[in-house]
Amino acid sequence: MTTPPHPATVATIRQEDPAQPEIVALLRNGEAASAALYPAESNHHLSLEGLREANVTFLVARDAEGRAVATGALVAHGGWAEIKRIWVEEHARGRGLSRQVLDALIAEADRARIAVLRLETGIVSHAALALYERTGFVRRGPFADYAEDPLSVFMERRLRAA
Repeated sequence: MTTPPHPATVATIRQEDPAQPEIVALLRNGEAASAALYPAESNHHLSLEGLREANVTFLVARDAEGRAVATGALVAHGGWAEIKRIWVEEHARGRGLSRQVLDALIAEADRARIAVLRLETGIVSHAALALYERTGFVRRGPFADYAEDPLSVFMERRLRAA
């Protein structure tokens, strides 16, 4: 007899409004987790209002029961975009959802003809760093408005020639 898959293993990922109460709670969970690891000046969350801007694609992954279990955002800046707010709820981790969300964001960037993806993450976010490195991101210096921060790692991945 086989065990049915965990609900989080069958995720649907689509663009949604981040202002839904269920999503706001999920985003707050991510902020709380970051605050437990890094000081405020090393946390660079995009606000709820920022997530609703026209240049942002905000994705939500839902499990088989329709519960929101992961998020991710793509912020377009002309020929490049920033990956923001990838977060997977604690109970849904270890099932590849962060990879699925990242792959969906990369596909969105490709459709939008974005040449380069960039991101910032923390030095103790080992699982995130491993995921980004496995998917072709390489370390680089600060970009946009970021300053050098010993607690931050800056990365990028080229999708196409500029």
